[in-house]
Amino acid sequence: MKRNSIHAPGAPAAVGPYSHAVRHGGLLFLSGQTPIDPQTREIVAGGIEVQTRQVFANLGTVLAAADSNFDAVLKVNVYLTTLDDFSAMNAIYGEVFSEPYPARTTIAAAGLPLGAAVEIELVARDSRP
Repeated sequence: MKRNSIHAPGAPAAVGPYSHAVRHGGLLFLSGQTPIDPQTREIVAGGIEVQTRQVFANLGTVLAAADSNFDAVLKVNVYLTTLDDFSAMNAIYGEVFSEPYPARTTIAAAGLPLGAAVEIELVARDSRP
């Protein structure tokens, strides 16, 4: 079966050869988003709170391009360059999602693209038939 890729015009341009998301088998697989400002194409200035909010804004743009939203999210993978940022990221995560919460994995990564402090990827239900 052919991959159905999704390009989100308002999201940051991909920094490599990948799609913003792929639709397959009733699911949406969103590539990891970093805290890149789509206008400047730079990592947003500020700490983990600012970066996490930008990541969720970018993910929201990709979900919207796929006719979806955060309520459809089933699984989240969070990558932090230090687990010292976990509490701050988690507080913002709690603003984005409500119960029942998606499944989630959070890990510390040695480094992320362009010096980001956080990257988040999602799997969501596809609302399209």
